[in-house]
Amino acid sequence: MAKLSFCEPSLLAGLLLVTRSARMPELIIKTDEYQAFILDLKKRIRSAQISASVAVNRELLQLYWELGERIVSKQRNTAWGDGFLQQMSSDLQSAFPDIKGFSLRNIKYMRQWYEFWTNRSKIGQQAVAQLDLQEKIASFHLIVTQIPWGHNIIIVSKSRSIFEGMFYVQKTIQNNWSRSVLTHQIDSATYSI
Repeated sequence: MAKLSFCEPSLLAGLLLVTRSARMPELIIKTDEYQAFILDLKKRIRSAQISASVAVNRELLQLYWELGERIVSKQRNTAWGDGFLQQMSSDLQSAFPDIKGFSLRNIKYMRQWYEFWTNRSKIGQQAVAQLDLQEKIASFHLIVTQIPWGHNIIIVSKSRSIFEGMFYVQKTIQNNWSRSVLTHQIDSATYSI
């Protein structure tokens, strides 16, 4: 076996490198610069997660809007009654067993949601105002997809007018209301204040 000499420069450099490498993470972690770096990365990751979640929510609500629109159209233009909703629910649940959004109750909510933002506002409108109304409906569609589905259901179930509904949608967006806060605000008649 060869004798190792600690005087050899390459061996000494290697030992120093190993010693420094072992202590380096410990030293890095304790610096303010590293802590700030990690904090910034965490914020960025959380921001990306929220952005992805918002994008998924918006796409889902766009789908629900389209389904609500198509359901209303089919029920107006065909002899299909509410029995068709049960069949539609069964067929979609069979085709997409991992997706929970196609229950009969949720499909009825899609129809109710679409009708709330389109039909109620048309009552008593003159033909001339219909063009302006169509623009408002398009803007409602874009705005209501900015809040979660559960919030939308609460708003259309509890609001007495499209104006009240839009008030609560806007307040939810502005104040980042949770579902329970939204429910409390509606039950407290914040709109009428």
